[in-house]
Amino acid sequence: MAAQNIEIPRVKLGSQGLEVSKLGFGCMGLTGIYNAPVPDEVGVSIIKDAFSNGITFFDTSDVYGPHTNEVLLGKALKELPREKVQVATKFGIVKFEAGNAIIKGTPEYVRSCCESSLRRLGVEYIDLYYQHRVDTTVPIEVTMGELKKLVEEGKIKYIGLSEASPDTIRRAHAIHPITAVQFEWSIWTRYIEEEIVPLCRELGIGIVSYCPLGRGFFGGKTVIETVPAESALSKDLRFKGENFEKNKNIYFKIERLAQKHACTVSQIALAWILHQGDDVVPIPGTTKTKNMNTNIGSFKVKLNEDDLKEISDAVPDSEVAGDRTIHCSWKFANTPPRTKN
Repeated sequence: MAAQNIEIPRVKLGSQGLEVSKLGFGCMGLTGIYNAPVPDEVGVSIIKDAFSNGITFFDTSDVYGPHTNEVLLGKALKELPREKVQVATKFGIVKFEAGNAIIKGTPEYVRSCCESSLRRLGVEYIDLYYQHRVDTTVPIEVTMGELKKLVEEGKIKYIGLSEASPDTIRRAHAIHPITAVQFEWSIWTRYIEEEIVPLCRELGIGIVSYCPLGRGFFGGKTVIETVPAESALSKDLRFKGENFEKNKNIYFKIERLAQKHACTVSQIALAWILHQGDDVVPIPGTTKTKNMNTNIGSFKVKLNEDDLKEISDAVPDSEVAGDRTIHCSWKFANTPPRTKN
């Protein structure tokens, strides 16, 4: 299924008015991580192709590169109508040391990051600005207070959180409405369904699904397609040794279901997420236009409740071998209470 003649729906993300394409584009991989980075002109071309096919919601972060991903998106934005594009970026991760993220959420850091992102992106405002990971040493009310000021100043329009705990989400939302939360969500990573999804629907918060293809697994990464030796997937426990051999069985089960629906494995995996609700927007990324067209083709895959259950049942948690790379970080993302002055 190609992208031609497929109209991507537009949906309200959250209840504060942000409207985005039902399918977004995760820009991270354009500057490395899972694959080798692509030349800037190729990355710009892919972003422009995505826009021409109806994708208007682009996700990046200051830590991707670092910084080069925002610069790349900024180059593409110069060739796109700004008023028709929704830009999401993230702050909070200072650097990685020994595999752990060093995180900051102080007011000074929040403001400095926002102003730097605005410069790199070459825009006057950021549509959706997320705290990438929660600083568990700073009360969320303090971080949100500065984000609220940035909204009032017109530097950001909407606020988001990524991998935040239910308590943190509630406390943040009480300071200023949270428009969207970002979590890993795919057929084989479903830890948010019990607590996070119901909470977001209670509060009117949209859900952005990153890695909706299981970090490329349901796109065939390492199953039928090789990846560079330096790819971050080489460190992912689900792609290593015995775990990977067991997880291949999951891929082949989904492949059989894809054949039943006359689509690809990646399309049925993405269609499963697309059918989780109008408040859910997946943001798959790719370095290849043909893969992007395949992703857009997921809208032609129609699933009813029985189909969704069959797909879900095909991948029980007990059969997924290996913890996710970031092991349920949201469960440990509570922040201390704000002390009264």
